[in-house]
Amino acid sequence: MAAAPVWSVDPRTGKQREQVAVEATAQEVDAAVRAAHDARGALADRTVRAAFLRTAADKLQAAKDQLVEAADAETALGPVRLTGELARTCYQLRSFADIVDEGAFLDVVINHPDDTATPPIPDLRRYKVPLGVVAVYSASNFPFAFSVAGGDTASALGAGCPVVVKAHPDHPALSELVAAVLRRAAAEHGIPEGVIGLVHGFEAGIELIKHPLVTAAGFTGSIRGGRALFDAAAARPVPIPFHGELGSLNPVVITEAAAAERAEAIGTGLAGSMTLGVGQFCVKPGLVLVPSGAAGDGLVKSLTDAVSDTDAGVLLDHRMRDNFVAGVAERAELPEVETPVTPGAGGEHTVSAGFLTVAAEKLASEGAYDLLLEECFGPVTVVARYDDDAQARAVLSRLPGNLTATVHLSAEEAAGQGRGAEILAELTPLAGRVLVNGWPTGVAVAPAQHHGGPYPATTSTSTSVGGTAIERWMRPVAYQSAPEALLPPELRDDNPLGLPRRFNGRLER
Repeated sequence: MAAAPVWSVDPRTGKQREQVAVEATAQEVDAAVRAAHDARGALADRTVRAAFLRTAADKLQAAKDQLVEAADAETALGPVRLTGELARTCYQLRSFADIVDEGAFLDVVINHPDDTATPPIPDLRRYKVPLGVVAVYSASNFPFAFSVAGGDTASALGAGCPVVVKAHPDHPALSELVAAVLRRAAAEHGIPEGVIGLVHGFEAGIELIKHPLVTAAGFTGSIRGGRALFDAAAARPVPIPFHGELGSLNPVVITEAAAAERAEAIGTGLAGSMTLGVGQFCVKPGLVLVPSGAAGDGLVKSLTDAVSDTDAGVLLDHRMRDNFVAGVAERAELPEVETPVTPGAGGEHTVSAGFLTVAAEKLASEGAYDLLLEECFGPVTVVARYDDDAQARAVLSRLPGNLTATVHLSAEEAAGQGRGAEILAELTPLAGRVLVNGWPTGVAVAPAQHHGGPYPATTSTSTSVGGTAIERWMRPVAYQSAPEALLPPELRDDNPLGLPRRFNGRLER
């Protein structure tokens, strides 16, 4: 049977634009993985792979006009948003090049023998080595930053791991273009082009996670799809790490004092955050706890005004649009759920932003209202009005893991008066990033960033954004009593590579 064609589709019309490729067969997946596996040695030199990452960033930036045009045609995210996302992607690549040059990620630790210790310590030398071929599953909503050249790929290459990417069906043409740019960058540094593999198709994604030469995987997408791949990774004869970002409600708590102090600003900020990118951000605030009473009423009015002024937008594909419209309708049909601004179908191919309101007590115990505690992808949020702190805590206690959790405090509360610290403590078990007086949309690429959280936000404790994302693709190994002449240069006493390390208990830089 011939493989199915892969089409580029215009989300504004739902029509096919061009045939991009064909879905990869099991044999083609095998060839891509083996080519990546054979390219491992070319990434062994840290100087070479840092230069490769910088060249990749330069070439992507040089191809900006072509790439942004292709991305907009397939995603309708708009040139401004996509230009910024491409810049972020290039910054990620350069950031990991800097991390590779510095070398601290190798986590070198050397202990000389100590017969006086109990028990005696032999000569031990520990550092981290790359795992091998990494499978990367592209996201729909970030066609640059979480796709072929995105954070998973950049961090894996930085660790010294070749990559095979399963392209997302929402932007296959862009995926081909970006992969070609990365391969040209690799060739400039004598690295085989197989260091970046690209496959299309659902079955190809299954074959990829099962391949015996794949040593780890990174995924950004739905809970259903991610969990299926996670289970497949665990069920292999040799299980592998699966770093999946699956779904998040990103709760927000607004205190009564904060609402009284700046209701209009909070309402406007919430509207901007929940509708950013037509609500297609993984950190979109999907549940907002707002106090009952006049202060909360003013915030809801501000939110109503701001969301009402938001233009309808195009979602990434018509399947997502259908799911959004159906999901909103199902939620709005629940008794005593109101829609101050009705979200749902806009024009023939667009959706309109809106929000739902409900009494927090409806969410405090298991029942039909549990649907409101599930992520709905698109420009909608749920505002739960709470009467007292106990009601708010009861709702928070029912939430699964999240990428983010946010609290808005008054100036006095932020200064340490009232329940500010207590609320932070309540939110910390729920999420990997806890915000105060801000909005979760916008994930800075920084050394201290953590983009992850308890399940189902992610399937591991790692981050997919920031410098420590590189740790996902490495494993520690220790050498005991190995002669100096046989040790890798990273572990020799004279430190010929000038690496940061911990030497006999002292941190050396």
